[in-house]
Amino acid sequence: MHQLPFTALLNHLFATPVNALLHALGLHAAHAEAPIPDFLAMEILVVVLLSVFFLVARASLSVEKPGTLQHFIESVYGMMDAQSEEIIGHDNKRYLSYLITLALFIASCNLLGLIPFFETPTGSAVVPLGCAVVTWCFYQFHGLRANGLGYIKHFMGPVWWLAWLMLPIEIASHLARMLSLTVRLYANMFAGDMVTLVFFSLLPVGIPVIFMGLHVGVALIQTFVFVLLTMVYLGEATAHEH
Repeated sequence: MHQLPFTALLNHLFATPVNALLHALGLHAAHAEAPIPDFLAMEILVVVLLSVFFLVARASLSVEKPGTLQHFIESVYGMMDAQSEEIIGHDNKRYLSYLITLALFIASCNLLGLIPFFETPTGSAVVPLGCAVVTWCFYQFHGLRANGLGYIKHFMGPVWWLAWLMLPIEIASHLARMLSLTVRLYANMFAGDMVTLVFFSLLPVGIPVIFMGLHVGVALIQTFVFVLLTMVYLGEATAHEH
C-alpha cells in the first residue's frame, strides 16, 4: 500500500491506538497496518504547523519593533476585518477568529501539495466536506444566537400560509450550501493537482513550474471564495431582519 512518508510515520507510531479507537466505535480500517489515510495525515500536519505558527507569532509580538511575521498577521487581520465588516456588519469581530483560522487552514491545505512528498488534503472530498459542515453549523448556531426563534421563522417565508411550501425549500437550500462549498473547493483542488502531476510526468523541468504558479493562484482564490461565502452566510443568518 502506497503511503506518503509522513503518513507512514504516523501509522508506525499510532496504528495500534487508532485501530483500538476504531474498534471501540464499531469500525474497521481497510488496512489495519495503515489506518491513517494520507488526507488525514496531511490535515494533522497542517494543524501542527499552524499551531506552531500561532505560538511563534504570539511570542514575537512587539509594539516597538514589529517583525515581518507580525506585519503579515496584521495584514491578514486587517483584510479580513474590512471584508467581513462590509458583508456581516459591525458585529463582525465576533466571527473574525473563526474566519481567519478557516482561511489559514484551507490555504495551507491547498498549498501543501506543492511540496515534494506531500499532497493537497483538500483534493480529497472528505476534507472540504468537513470544512463545509463545520461552517454550516457555525453560521446556523450564530443565526439562532442572534435572532432566537425569529431565525426559525425565516425558514417559513414571508407569509404564514406559504410556510408548508417554503420550509422544505429553505431547508433544502441551506443543506445545498454544504454541497456547494464542498464540490467547489474539492473539484478545483483535485483538478489542479491532476494537471500539475500530468505535466510533471511528461515534462519534469520548465513548463510544470507554470502550472505550479497556477496552482498557487487557484489555491488562494478558492480560499477566498470559501471564506467569502462563509461571510455571506453569516451575514444572512445574523441579520436582525429575521
